[in-house]
Amino acid sequence: MFSARRLIALLIAAVLSGSVVADYSTDQVEMAANGRFDLLESAVEEYARSHPLTTRDQHTLCYAYSKTKRYARLLTCLDQLEAKVRSGDRRTRLFGLSDATPSVYVMRADALIDLGRYPEAIDQATKAVNWLKEDDSVDVDLLFNALAALSLARTLGGDDAGGWEAEKELRTFRPGLFSDYVNAQAYALARARMGLKDYRGVIEAIQGDTSFAVRIFLDRLVSGSFLTGINNWAWAELPRAFMLSKALLESGQVSEAKEGFGRLLGIRQVEQNGEIYWLLLADRGRIAENEGQLEEALTYYRRAVDIVETQRASINTEASKIGFVADKQTLYSRVVDLAQRLNRPLLAFEYMERSKSRALIDLLASRADTQPLAARDNNTQQLLDQFRKAEESAGIQLPLNMASVEGTNSRFLVSAQARELQAKDPALASLVTVTGLAADKMRRHIRPDEVLLEYFGSGENLYGLAVNNTDSVVLRLDARQVEADTRAFRALIEGQSPRTRQLASGLYQHLIKPFETVIGGHNLLLVPHGTLHYLPFAALIDGTGSALITRRSLRFLPSTSVQEYLRPQRKLPLENILILGNPALDDQQYDLPAAEREARLLAGLLPRSEILIRQGASESAFKKLAGRFTYLHIASHGEFNADGALDSRLLLARDDQNDGSLTVREIYDLRLNAALVTLSACETGLGKAMSGDDLVGLARGFLYAGSNNIVASLWAVSDEETALLMKGFYSRLKIGIPKKEALRQAQLELQKAYPHPFFWAAFYLTGDGI
Repeated sequence: MFSARRLIALLIAAVLSGSVVADYSTDQVEMAANGRFDLLESAVEEYARSHPLTTRDQHTLCYAYSKTKRYARLLTCLDQLEAKVRSGDRRTRLFGLSDATPSVYVMRADALIDLGRYPEAIDQATKAVNWLKEDDSVDVDLLFNALAALSLARTLGGDDAGGWEAEKELRTFRPGLFSDYVNAQAYALARARMGLKDYRGVIEAIQGDTSFAVRIFLDRLVSGSFLTGINNWAWAELPRAFMLSKALLESGQVSEAKEGFGRLLGIRQVEQNGEIYWLLLADRGRIAENEGQLEEALTYYRRAVDIVETQRASINTEASKIGFVADKQTLYSRVVDLAQRLNRPLLAFEYMERSKSRALIDLLASRADTQPLAARDNNTQQLLDQFRKAEESAGIQLPLNMASVEGTNSRFLVSAQARELQAKDPALASLVTVTGLAADKMRRHIRPDEVLLEYFGSGENLYGLAVNNTDSVVLRLDARQVEADTRAFRALIEGQSPRTRQLASGLYQHLIKPFETVIGGHNLLLVPHGTLHYLPFAALIDGTGSALITRRSLRFLPSTSVQEYLRPQRKLPLENILILGNPALDDQQYDLPAAEREARLLAGLLPRSEILIRQGASESAFKKLAGRFTYLHIASHGEFNADGALDSRLLLARDDQNDGSLTVREIYDLRLNAALVTLSACETGLGKAMSGDDLVGLARGFLYAGSNNIVASLWAVSDEETALLMKGFYSRLKIGIPKKEALRQAQLELQKAYPHPFFWAAFYLTGDGI
């Protein structure tokens, strides 16, 4: 928030003036001035055990938390500090502020930017700017930081115009001749412009600061003169060094950028700032790739991925503070692309899976504030708590011993805790950490009669991978054409247009035919990506003019790695089934009389079943009873939400205990023992595709909850045809036909009476298929 020199001057002045009490004497001044924020927070916490904290104390503690990135403690601390200020106790000890209010706003804004909560950050930064403008004794340093935070929060939140507006105000402010103010303004401008991708402006801001000699700064990096004692260099100075090299690269000054990145990567302690370190590695890999050094580039990218995977999900720390929140998924795409170009399909396979895993973890982290994942037993919960504690500790920015070549062990501890959790509960581990299964281990889950077809994309890139027990190939596909054709195909099907065959054949040519030499006559295990989650693969037309399921059975998975935690393959008789049909949803337009008839038809077909209709088909009843049944059939509305996958839901009857909306968030907390969950009346819309594990919908939730298979639909099918399909499906299950084959046969039977794919191609099976 303030320059180091000004901090030292203000603290010494405070001590000399007697405003610092004995408990915070010269040793605490030295802690803050030297960046020993860990010691500073410990000192205040110790003092708080026996003394009530004043605003002076509370502000010091919050400032220490803001520097060590202890977010949970910081936000609570700031709430307490704000309450003290409102009570009339306003002065701070650090920086000698007459009123701590704007400091509260700025610290909170910076933390919220790190956490990706941009609207809240904008609100706090705006309050800080307005307060400081209205105050006669405006603190210039604090105003610069507030404007930089406002610009960043607006830009990162998607409002570039608002970001430029704050940058303009920051640029036109005249701080006078005080070098500390000039330095602070230059750094704030560089941060704002980095967020706005004004890279020449970044260079201009940094190099235009007469109090900051760029060449001397870089020379000090090379000489190692920064690397003395225990200090905060890796957090305080490294971001500026990265900004300069990054801006040089983006401005076309590649040789200068390469030199800067090389110097930084040569310093062992740089590794401890993971959020900057992975960016350095990624950009250095990019330079190597552009120079045609593909193996070297691959090494850089893979090292960057390793760093990313040990970091806490959904937190960007120092990278966001300098306005550069890079897409971590792009890293995986670069590795997959190079693996494809270097003809290393199994390497591409591993990183496709790791990408999907990381995307799922980031997504599930968004539920942590309100509904953190819980383990299924006390011992595993202890392991989960230990992992979370290690992960949090690894994210804390403690000053480093710059004279030591030994790194801290925090990142290694995270990896060790992750391995222990993986050994105990692979399913739970897959939701909180990237475990990175080796290709050979994943390959063992591909059955002798199957070939895996996995798709992966990032931006405008799309790749397809085919793997069997002896061979593998990865190819780059036409992403734009596949995207356009998939959307057009879905539209034609849902409109029951007779003109579907041409697109069905074209999509087969794009997605299946390039891999026919590996596929041979085998069945398919499909792992879609992006828009392909919404594609009815069963309806694609092969080279013989027949639908894909005519000669092959299909099963789907959200990722190949999930097979690691599916229970051992088993064939259970069709009995002990819970059927829910046409829940009472308090809205006539949601009534599904055909779903009720379907439920009653199945109950008649399956005597050992329990059926719940209308008000009885409630969320509360389902949560209470579902764990007791081997088969679950739900004939109700379902909504897959591509914009918020954890809010995908089943609509059931509500009561005084539950609201009737069974969301994916809640499904992850269920404990099932099911061989099959059938979602008969559900549908997905062809909305925006998400990154990585794109459609983390109801199917993925039920797999984790304990079901080996889920049958769901891609669109709402006519009532009569759905009932016929379900009758054919369950009749075959009843005589012992495996689930994926039973679904295939039921679809082919329905196709004879209703040839258009609208009537039979919507349903698909996710899971082991047995």
